[in-house]
Amino acid sequence: HVQLVESGGGSVQAGGSLSLSCVTSGAPFCTAWFREAPGREREGIAAIVSGGSPTYTDSVRGRFTLSRVNGAVDILTLEMNSLKPEDTAMYYCASRTGASTTRCLALSRDDYKQWGQGTQVTVS
Repeated sequence: HVQLVESGGGSVQAGGSLSLSCVTSGAPFCTAWFREAPGREREGIAAIVSGGSPTYTDSVRGRFTLSRVNGAVDILTLEMNSLKPEDTAMYYCASRTGASTTRCLALSRDDYKQWGQGTQVTVS
């Protein structure tokens, strides 16, 4: 059974940095970060498979860095730099079952069935 618990987030001025962490149990093959801004659809922004390299959407590539450390629990970290007001959203850690790297990195919301509770990021 996969469980995901996010931490980090908060408020920061434009140009600043924040770090989000997600502790996952159950050793999911695929983990990702999504975000949902008010009035907008939840969008995937970064994903990684166990032992693989991360992928990013255009909106965050070059500014955000995703890493994953596997152990007794897995720790998924999203380092966010050069933050912009449009990065303001609720951020969610998510995982999907199955061993498809392609589907993991496609960041389709419907493919992800396990979700954390979310953590708010506000950039002003």
